[in-house]
Amino acid sequence: MPLRNLFLDFNSYFASVEQQLRPELRGKPVAVAPVMTDTTCCIAASYEAKAFGIRTGTSIRDAKKLCPALKVVEAQHKVYVQFHNELVAAVESCIPVEKVISIDEMVCNLLGKQKQKEEAVRLARHIKDTISKKVGKYLRCSIGIAPNPFLAKTATDMQKPDGLVVIEEKDLPDILYKLKPSDLCGIGRRMNKRLLYYGIDSIEKLYALDKKMMKRLWRGIEGERMYDQLRGKIVLRPLTHRSTVGHSHVLSPKFRNTEGSYAVLNRLLQKAAMRMRYLGYVTGCMFVKVKYTGGDRWKDAMRFPHTQSTKDLLHYLDEMWAKNTLKHQTPLAVSVSLFKLIEEEKHIPTLFENYDRSKSLYTAIDSLNRRYGNNSVYFCGSHTALDSAPMRIAFTQIPNLEIEDD
Repeated sequence: MPLRNLFLDFNSYFASVEQQLRPELRGKPVAVAPVMTDTTCCIAASYEAKAFGIRTGTSIRDAKKLCPALKVVEAQHKVYVQFHNELVAAVESCIPVEKVISIDEMVCNLLGKQKQKEEAVRLARHIKDTISKKVGKYLRCSIGIAPNPFLAKTATDMQKPDGLVVIEEKDLPDILYKLKPSDLCGIGRRMNKRLLYYGIDSIEKLYALDKKMMKRLWRGIEGERMYDQLRGKIVLRPLTHRSTVGHSHVLSPKFRNTEGSYAVLNRLLQKAAMRMRYLGYVTGCMFVKVKYTGGDRWKDAMRFPHTQSTKDLLHYLDEMWAKNTLKHQTPLAVSVSLFKLIEEEKHIPTLFENYDRSKSLYTAIDSLNRRYGNNSVYFCGSHTALDSAPMRIAFTQIPNLEIEDD
């Protein structure tokens, strides 16, 4: 079984970008926060900060107690996307990138002689050197090389930071025994709890299971896929269809009122509608949620004829908002999601819909916003919240700077 994949995992990515940009942060414990307040949590920590026990999700208040010398910086999501694009370009100058997994992960297919261990290792070192020269020496990555993407990703976690680990067929399964089941991609908290219930508390015990038992534990075909992945086999998955487009935002104090929370929701919906059109979808369902400081939540969903029209979506938002019985409480966070997506070319307009006219209008609006900035043309319901809800990076979704430049 040859080596087929090379996987890159950029170490403490957000914090590393900050250290690359700001020499005064290099070698120092750094935490990246979404906003500059002690009530929020870390979304990234440098390895110097991790040495004090600071992790993603640690509250800034607790992080400062763990490390009084901690340097807290506010996240710059647009900058992280720009660096990500530079990193992809640097890697592709060495080998084509097969798939970008997330903002800090990507996988490549090995070809020809690259499948030989010596050549694969040489290539990995060349990639590291190229990244250092073209992007910055503080953008370190761990590289895993293995017979399939799953084991290659697993290998990146075996040596951090700046690691390079090769898993060959002859190394299996012994090389995995130093790990815990929860270290494997695809085994989250709930799955790990289920494994422990059945007495599976080590990779050795997991590896000893037959495919039938794996399917039973995973309650479906994913168990069979895990069985094959652990043995280095290539697992093919069906193409996925995007199921949702949405945004969420924790409100700043000035927006923690009825008018402010609605204005932010309005803005989030306009951003989501533009993104949906850019991706080539139409939506038939919207879900809205508001979290309040006392722990209460208001949420509502509405189905409607499939549309791309921001005007129609804002109308549906108003209908739902009118039914909110918790407006007297103090809102903390808001979110909006568009569901029931179908591809635009498969959408059949309703008999009374002037689809071409509506399409021309939003094509013009989106074009103006891409050219002059996202706040160039907007519906007035978001006027007071134009500076709120800036770009955010989700784990597997990297913002497109062409449509999200704020």
